[in-house]
Amino acid sequence: MRAGLLAAAALMAGWAHGALAQEAGAPTAGPEARFTTKDLFDLSMASDPQISPDGTAIAYVRVSNDIMTDRARRSIWLVDTRTGEQLPLAGTSGEGDAFAPRWSPDGTRLAYVATAAGGAQLWVKWVKGGETVRLTGLPNSPSGITWSPDGTQIAYSMLVEGEGLKLGKAPDGKPEGAQWAEPLEVYDLLAYRADGAGYLKPGFEKLFMIPATGGAARQLTFGEYHDGGELAFSKDGKTLFFGANRKPDWQSDPVDGEIHALDIASGQMRALTSRNGPDHSPAVSPDGTLIAFLGFDDAGRAYEDDDLYVMAPDGSALRNLTADWGFSPAGIAWDADGKGIYAQYDISGETRVARIGLDGTIRDVVQGLTGGGFDRPYTGGSFSVAATDALAFTGGAPTFPAELMLAAGGGKSRALTDLNAALKAVKTMGAVRKITARSSHDGLPIEGWLTLPPGYTPGQRVPLILEIHGGPFAAYGPHFASDNQLFAAAGYAVLSANPRGSTSYGEDFANRIDKAYPGNDYDDLISIVDAAIAEGVADPDALFVTGGSGGGVLTSWIVGKTGRFKAAVTQKPVINWTTQVLTADNPAFFGRYWLGAQPWENPDLYWKQSPLSLVGNVTTPTLVVVGSEDYRTPVSEAEQFYTALRLRGVPTALVKVPGASHGGIAARPSQSAAKAAAILAWFKKYDAGNPAVPQP
Repeated sequence: MRAGLLAAAALMAGWAHGALAQEAGAPTAGPEARFTTKDLFDLSMASDPQISPDGTAIAYVRVSNDIMTDRARRSIWLVDTRTGEQLPLAGTSGEGDAFAPRWSPDGTRLAYVATAAGGAQLWVKWVKGGETVRLTGLPNSPSGITWSPDGTQIAYSMLVEGEGLKLGKAPDGKPEGAQWAEPLEVYDLLAYRADGAGYLKPGFEKLFMIPATGGAARQLTFGEYHDGGELAFSKDGKTLFFGANRKPDWQSDPVDGEIHALDIASGQMRALTSRNGPDHSPAVSPDGTLIAFLGFDDAGRAYEDDDLYVMAPDGSALRNLTADWGFSPAGIAWDADGKGIYAQYDISGETRVARIGLDGTIRDVVQGLTGGGFDRPYTGGSFSVAATDALAFTGGAPTFPAELMLAAGGGKSRALTDLNAALKAVKTMGAVRKITARSSHDGLPIEGWLTLPPGYTPGQRVPLILEIHGGPFAAYGPHFASDNQLFAAAGYAVLSANPRGSTSYGEDFANRIDKAYPGNDYDDLISIVDAAIAEGVADPDALFVTGGSGGGVLTSWIVGKTGRFKAAVTQKPVINWTTQVLTADNPAFFGRYWLGAQPWENPDLYWKQSPLSLVGNVTTPTLVVVGSEDYRTPVSEAEQFYTALRLRGVPTALVKVPGASHGGIAARPSQSAAKAAAILAWFKKYDAGNPAVPQP
């Protein structure tokens, strides 16, 4: 069976939708016009744009897939905002990655992190002369790079490894040459492993400062707490502000944290905030009189929007600038005159930048941010602002990954890069358009986006894949997704919907699944599928469903509630909330906030909300996919569902992606390609008679 599946996957990767008409002006139909799994290696994306203080240059991180190492590579490029000229700055020689560029206050130097020296180290480049200095020889990667106002120091955070608890050891007297087992591994923290990092080393994230011209780094914080995140210096450079949870119960209360002020000379520290909630991301105003930060009051709900606050440097005169806004600001940066703060936010599946004035006014300044990743159409992107109020950001059309954009002088935004020009010249991609519906449950408006097969003819019915986002507190939108484009190239329409629980529609919309997930989000998804049928796009006899993480939960729930879908693929799902809460990498959060109780306190609720409770109803052929090193929805969740389906005689197979974490299941291009091809092969296996799907 496995050999047949892989063979089918290989064939599927090369199929085209012969029945679809070619778009006018599009590249000539043929093998070179289709987006294929091999094209994943040719994709590039702009990320982390950092505009210089005077607005004349932008350093950005170019993410591209390397076919030889089968990994995404990161390099830093410099763009002249007047001429558009691009120059490679770091990480372009193929010897490691370069990322996190940050300008010095005077715009003459760039600090960044690079791995060329064998491990992530902090470097500084003098932009005009091109000289480069490696500042550190660190055992772990630095993050949160922040320049002091006078440009003489750089602060950062880094994991400081510790001893950890010691319990027992092998006997003394090991003979020379003997091969004994590895020592015992002992863990004593509540969260002892993390997705993408694996089993955690003993130690804590701490703050450091190093001269910008090199020298010995100085550790600034100590103790058994994690200190990190966004850092900010006071205007005089004598105080460092950061957000952290340094309370005794920090392990069991994950949704808390205060803004702290650290006196650099003495090491004395004090908390400036005291609310029960996660205060973070401090940013100091240009004149040094205000600190902006993000946070919310913890109400014990599954989801909360952040709010934007300002306060005096001593913590007094606290004000909430977005109490009545209804959206969640992120990535905050002060404007040049100190009278407002720029922040990006999501609205109806799209990402924008707004200026939030100290006077309470809020207005959009940039729309069309994108850049949530390669494989699925999540909201995302990032921006930075110059002293001239020019904004650099990542944006672009939903048919290709994000480009570097510039908005300056109140004029229209313009693209400064065309990283995927070679693919654009020869590939016909699936168009993306919005679709709306009313939920059959309560009439709630539900939005989604249809990715249509290339050359789709209006009125033609094609097989439909409902592709459900994870989170569940996240959102899809008109953004690039390699999975969707591969599915569309194989002849499917792909429906990316935002059911209740999705972000970007306000707290009330998101919290309609609070302590009730999965639930009526099922009705939302079925309703928008029905809308795609009513619009004449979806073939009602050729419906398929897939999704990852939260989307895997809902896929598994859907097949337990209905037999309408001909086949399903549940990716990295939660199947049993009891085992999920007790084995996932954030044990203090899931039970308390998502279900409102621990498993032993309300076992009936845990079972009622678990897709495993519906497995006796499942008849839909369902493929189960998971990364072999997934610690967010652990492998045992997928294996439970697979085994239950096998015991019931439901057609199924288990696909494990070797070495892949939850967040990194599509990180390696070859695995991303193989996973997408396996999904298509599974769907084709149960839709062989549909003439709309191309035959091998």
